[in-house]
Amino acid sequence: MPQPTTMHCKILSLVRLQVVVVGQDPYHGPQQAHGLCFSVRTGVAIPPSLKNIYKELANDPDIAFPGKKGMPRHGYLENWAKQGVLMLNSVMTVRKGEANSHKKKGWEDFTDAVIKVLAQEAKNNDKGLVLLLWGNPAAEKAQAIVNSGGKHVVIRTSHPSPLGATKTTSPFIGSRCFSRTNKALVELGYEPINWNVDAEL
Repeated sequence: MPQPTTMHCKILSLVRLQVVVVGQDPYHGPQQAHGLCFSVRTGVAIPPSLKNIYKELANDPDIAFPGKKGMPRHGYLENWAKQGVLMLNSVMTVRKGEANSHKKKGWEDFTDAVIKVLAQEAKNNDKGLVLLLWGNPAAEKAQAIVNSGGKHVVIRTSHPSPLGATKTTSPFIGSRCFSRTNKALVELGYEPINWNVDAEL
């Protein structure tokens, strides 16, 4: 009997969209994935990748993140989505307990198409997007954006997983990718993102 899979999808208004975070595939543990990549609902233990995301936020001198005084006690990233951050995985399902088990089954083509549409929509409105691409599967998404023209900004690093966050030529840890995103947003005419997951918006 096939193992259960976890669907990963959440719709965000194109009008407000300004940042696209691209990950690999959903968390593969029980009750983890809920539609925003790297996020878990309140009450679910914070996964190692998200702990590294919080660590990078806390260590970025140009980001006001409360982790400097103590990390958030939850991993729910809805506040980012409310500000126009789309959190999308390259592959949108996974077999329980088996990371990246549904790669090369068609999802990559679908999410390529999604990102292409988003980039073209922004270009048509004379706007740009900032893409945060974490890990090699996500980095492959950049080519469609590069080819599309427009004002888009692509920021690439390794995946925030402990397996690769510090071990590549473009490590996630120390990348300051969040302050670089905010700088790019201001240059594109947007408001910067408040990366505080507990902020009242």
